[in-house]
Amino acid sequence: MDYTSWAYGLLGGLMIGTAAAIFLLVNGRIMGASGIAGGLIDGSGRSTWVERVLFIVGLVGAPALLGLVYKLPATNATSNIGLLVVAGLLVGVGTRLGSGCTSGHGVCGISRLSVRSILATFVYIGAGAAIIVIARGLGVLS
Repeated sequence: MDYTSWAYGLLGGLMIGTAAAIFLLVNGRIMGASGIAGGLIDGSGRSTWVERVLFIVGLVGAPALLGLVYKLPATNATSNIGLLVVAGLLVGVGTRLGSGCTSGHGVCGISRLSVRSILATFVYIGAGAAIIVIARGLGVLS
C-alpha cells in the first residue's frame, strides 16, 4: 500500500477545511471558489475584487510554487488539451447553474449540514462518475 497517496489527500483536505473555516470566520461568507471567481467575471463582486483576485492567485499560485520545491505526485489528467478546455468550461457552467462547487457545497455546505449542499454534492459526484463511465466506454478516455 502506498501511504503517500492517502497522506497527500489527508493533508490537502485538512488544508482546504482549515482555509474554509478561516475564510468563514474572517469574512462571514462561504469559501466557494466558483462564487469568488464568478463575482469577478459577472461584476457582482466589485466591492471585494482585491480579496477575490488574491484568493484566485493563491489558489493557482500555491500549488505552482510547491511544484518548484517538491516533486508533485503524478496525476491521471489527460494530455488532450481540447478535452481539458471543454471539461473546464462545462465545470464552470455547471457550478454557476448549481450555485456552487466542491469547495462551496462539498466542503462548506456539508460541514454545515445543508441539505441543499448534500444533495448538490451527490448530484455532481454522480454526474461526474457517469460521464467518466460513458467517456471510457466511447474511448474518449483511456
